[in-house]
Amino acid sequence: MSDEQWEQLLRTRRQAVAGLFGIGAAAAGISSLPANASTRPRESRLASRSPVEGIFNVRQFGARGDGKALDTRAINRAIEAAADAGGGVVRFPAGNYLSFSIRLKSNVAIWFDPGATVIGAEPSAGAGYDAPEPGPGNHYEDYGHRHWHNALLWGVGLENIALLGPGLIYGKGLLRTMGGNPVPGHGDKCISLKDCHNVTIRDISILHGGHFGILATGVDNLTIDNIKIDTNRDGMDIDCCKNVRLSNLTVNSPWDDAIVLKSSYALNYARPTESVAISNCMVSGGYQEGTLLDGTFKPFPAGARVPHTGRIKFGTESNGGFKNITISNCIFESCAGLALETVDGALLEDVSISNITMRNILGGGPIFLRLGSRMRGPAGSAIGQLRRVNISGVAVSSAPSAFCSVLSGIPGHAIEDVRLSDITIVSRGGGTLAEAALKPREKANHYPEPWMFGPLPAYGFYIRHVKRLTMANIEFRILAPEARPAIVLDDAEGADFIHLKAPLSLSGRTFALSNVRDFDVALSRPVPDTYFSRVTTESL
Repeated sequence: MSDEQWEQLLRTRRQAVAGLFGIGAAAAGISSLPANASTRPRESRLASRSPVEGIFNVRQFGARGDGKALDTRAINRAIEAAADAGGGVVRFPAGNYLSFSIRLKSNVAIWFDPGATVIGAEPSAGAGYDAPEPGPGNHYEDYGHRHWHNALLWGVGLENIALLGPGLIYGKGLLRTMGGNPVPGHGDKCISLKDCHNVTIRDISILHGGHFGILATGVDNLTIDNIKIDTNRDGMDIDCCKNVRLSNLTVNSPWDDAIVLKSSYALNYARPTESVAISNCMVSGGYQEGTLLDGTFKPFPAGARVPHTGRIKFGTESNGGFKNITISNCIFESCAGLALETVDGALLEDVSISNITMRNILGGGPIFLRLGSRMRGPAGSAIGQLRRVNISGVAVSSAPSAFCSVLSGIPGHAIEDVRLSDITIVSRGGGTLAEAALKPREKANHYPEPWMFGPLPAYGFYIRHVKRLTMANIEFRILAPEARPAIVLDDAEGADFIHLKAPLSLSGRTFALSNVRDFDVALSRPVPDTYFSRVTTESL
């Protein structure tokens, strides 16, 4: 797009941009620099040559955009000029901008043109990413969660910021992990934000994001919309954030989670992630990195050592808890299933999940709810609670044979008030009588994963330490003969099953009950209507 075309387009949008980001008169076209601009360095004065006032073109601050010269200083000068002007839009025209750390500023939006790519540079002697700042002084979370400056784009303590446009952020020089020790000059995340509010990320794409494509910690009023992430570890981690909207996202992350809600101790206090809506997203762990973005969607070769994680998850870091969250209209493709975990002493409550499709679920069952006692946090914290979760409208094809969906608390700490409805699960089947007799260990303080208990004694749901559970309109189908029952309940109270359909297993059992109180099944087949006030061991 030519500068003349930009002038025509942006002249009509200046007032809208100013209102959206709260960036004042500068973005509205009143003034692009303070009155004393003539006394400032030449690089700042170049902003006055912008075709539209309030638009700061990185090329006019010295950026080459040729993919060879380092453009870090020029990019940061453009952002500083926009901030000094009271706010504005920093524009990346088409080109390849090689850079180390880009420091975001309040009241500044970054716009990436079609064809604009910011490339994370490879560190060399004397040149690299910003050093990681001192962390919170604890070790209750992984290294990557404790630092924000060592990123390709970062901001701390900011307000009214945005990353916009159809351009690409390519974390080529970022590390996938740095473990517990920093590597001088290296960065490990594409976009890193801490203690910010009023943040919008829209329409961009991220390739090869390092440890995190996006890490947002303590960020409130956060909107992430219509972005694509094709990466080598986590797609995005939303940690200790409030009032968050994640919509129309496409994330391929075979080696780790796609969309993760966390509530770590990285702020040095426990803060919940709350008031979050996730909608209209596709998550995957099944495609070779880069092939989602280029549209070829290439699967991994048979036998490739890839975990295919790629899921939506709450946890594992769960010091502050999760409250008031919805997930709707999402697609899981060739990845692990949905995981809701609280294991570090906090509440997970008031969650509604609806209209989910899952195909080719790998590594565990399609639904995993876990209340545990890992307790990675300050000493003396109480074990948390997991309660009031509704999951409905789920269609699953090709669920794994060795695993099933799991709802598991721990002794003395039950998951409470869960309702599952209108769910169809097609599993591969093939379970044996030996597997049906398994008694999984509690593993109360272990790291939670859907496969943590090993092969399970049910092909549909394994339910342990649960109170007040309703399952309605649930249908199971199996693709190979199955000796395990559809549902195993162990230490359950107040379990109601209405209109359940399950193929009869080779053992003739649909339910296996152990230490169950107030159990009711109705309008189900092949099981007759049955009620038990209390039962020690029973099969149906």
